[in-house]
Amino acid sequence: MNIIINGGTRGIGKEVVLYLAKDNCNRILVTGRNEKALKSLSLTCKNVITLPVDLSVFEIHSEAFKSIVYSHFKRVDILINLAGLLVAKDFMDITNNEARLMMETNFFGPASVIRIVKPLMSSGSHIVNISSMGGFQGSSKYKGLSYYSASKAALACLSECLATEFMDSDVRVNSIALGAVQTEMLNEAFPGYKAPVDAKEMAEFISDFAVKGHKFFNGKVLPVAIGNP
Repeated sequence: MNIIINGGTRGIGKEVVLYLAKDNCNRILVTGRNEKALKSLSLTCKNVITLPVDLSVFEIHSEAFKSIVYSHFKRVDILINLAGLLVAKDFMDITNNEARLMMETNFFGPASVIRIVKPLMSSGSHIVNISSMGGFQGSSKYKGLSYYSASKAALACLSECLATEFMDSDVRVNSIALGAVQTEMLNEAFPGYKAPVDAKEMAEFISDFAVKGHKFFNGKVLPVAIGNP
């Protein structure tokens, strides 16, 4: 399978790359901000190619991204949008720049990636957008996560909309709304908090869903959490 993993340099994203790369039949393109981590992945996994991309300024990278995607793949079977940025601050304290960085990274960037990749996707292809329980309607909300949750809610809603728009080409689009997972991003935002699930466990679930979930779901936002959040 030809797979693109958007945001695969650490945490859940990195574990998804390592899990899917175990299958030598998979060819995987991985993006991320950390060039050193990308190089390490490409050395560890021979079926992985990498490209430095910062989604908060995706317009700067869009042509290079399109070029490498179209030069390596004639078809894309799976696109997983895992990249995320979280600035934990009260709504009244967050700066406009911090708010925009989160919206660009968590919503506008993934949306732009989809627009570039979609022409290479056909019947049976699957787009998986990773959202958050903070962006899942009706779930408990937490202080300091207003913009982050709103950006993830936008990504979840986009997934529902695109499932309808892409119906004629039979490209399936789903979103997974994650609860708390023990990752570097969680540690940075909430030092000392202990999540009930680690990155490797969640990565296995996401990877299996990306490969098989399109057979059972389309246009769905699926909450994946065993606690609150």
